[in-house]
Amino acid sequence: MTTSDPRPVDNTGPVDNSWHVSDEELRRYGDTTLASPWLWSLEAHLAACADCRRRLAAAADQDRVAAGWSRLDAALDRPHRGPVERMMVRVRVPETTARLIAVTPGLRAPWLLAVTLTLTLTTLASHLAQAAAAPLVFLGVAPALPMVGVALSFGPRLDPSYELVAVTPLHTFRLLLLRTLAVLATTSVLSGCASLALPGFGLVVLGWLLPGVALTLLTLALIPRLGPLLAPTLTGTGWVAALLATVHPNTGSSVIFSPIGQLWATVAVLFAALVLTASRSAFATSRRLNLARPAGPWRNP
Repeated sequence: MTTSDPRPVDNTGPVDNSWHVSDEELRRYGDTTLASPWLWSLEAHLAACADCRRRLAAAADQDRVAAGWSRLDAALDRPHRGPVERMMVRVRVPETTARLIAVTPGLRAPWLLAVTLTLTLTTLASHLAQAAAAPLVFLGVAPALPMVGVALSFGPRLDPSYELVAVTPLHTFRLLLLRTLAVLATTSVLSGCASLALPGFGLVVLGWLLPGVALTLLTLALIPRLGPLLAPTLTGTGWVAALLATVHPNTGSSVIFSPIGQLWATVAVLFAALVLTASRSAFATSRRLNLARPAGPWRNP
C-alpha cells in the first residue's frame, strides 16, 4: 500500500525507502504546487527511489515536461556574449559576424594583456633613454604588435575557432579584413595610449603607425603562400633588419621615422594593400580546406 510520511528527510543521512510518495503528492509536485519543507523531503526521496520516479514519470503532464525540456535546451544553447560581441551587436553588426570577430585570438584578454605589458616595458625603456633622438625601442616594437595579433587570428594551429571559420558562409577574405581591422584598431589604441606617455619626443612617437599597417598588410598577403607562422616570422625579421640597417650610430634614430621614411612607409602600405587585394582568391573557402597541411593552410586542395 502506498503511504505518505510528512516528515522532512535528513539529507545528511541515508534515505528511508520504506515509505513511498502518495499519488496526491506526486500530482502536486508535478503541478509545482507542493510547498517546502515537503518539497525538499519529496525531492530527496525521489533521488533514491526508482519506483517513485517511475510513478512520477507516468503521472506527469507530458506536454509540460516537453515544454520544460525545450526551455532547458534553449537556455543551454543560448550563446553567452562577451563585452566585445555585445558592443558590436549594439552598433548593428550582424550577430553571426560579431561572433566570428569576437572569438578572434588577437582580441582576447591574454593577448591584450601581453600587448599592454610589452608597451609598458618599451615605454619605460624609452624614458630611460631620454638622451636619444627617438624612442627606438618603442618605435621598433609597436609596429610589430598588430602584425603578430593578426597572424594569431588565422590558421588551424593558432585559432581555436578555425573549424568554425572554415565552414562559415561568410567569405574568408571579408572575414580576414574584419578581423584585421578589429585587431589593428585595438592594438593601435593601446599603442596610442603608450605614445601619450612619451611627450618629450614630440610627434616622432607616432611614427609606428604607418609601418605597423604596412607590416600587417604584408603579413596577410604572404599568409596564403607561407602560412600563418612563417609569414609573420619573415616579415618581422625583415623589419628588424631594416631598423638595424637604418639606425644612426650617434643619435640612435632611424630614417624610417623621419618625414622621408614615413613617405616610403606610405608607399609600402599602398603596395601591400595591392598585393593583398590581388591575392584575395587564395583565401576562398568554397572548397573544404586541408586542416592538416603544416604550411599554407589557406590553400585549397
